[in-house]
Amino acid sequence: MKTVVLESTITCPACGHRKRETMPIDACVWFYECERCKMVLRPKPGDCCVYCSYGTMACPPVQQAGSCCAR
Repeated sequence: MKTVVLESTITCPACGHRKRETMPIDACVWFYECERCKMVLRPKPGDCCVYCSYGTMACPPVQQAGSCCAR
């Protein structure tokens, strides 16, 4: 069984603000609001969630199975 990392640092593509977050293990996060510039982040095409697009770690389902609920 793979070890799943639940912490990821999201970087806003608009202002560069970084914030460490704890990812949910049982849900995709499709929207994330940057606390600095208030831009709402959405997954890039082909990604299942904002953590896969803007985080330092892929979401837990991708880490475990290589795919996610949104694919």
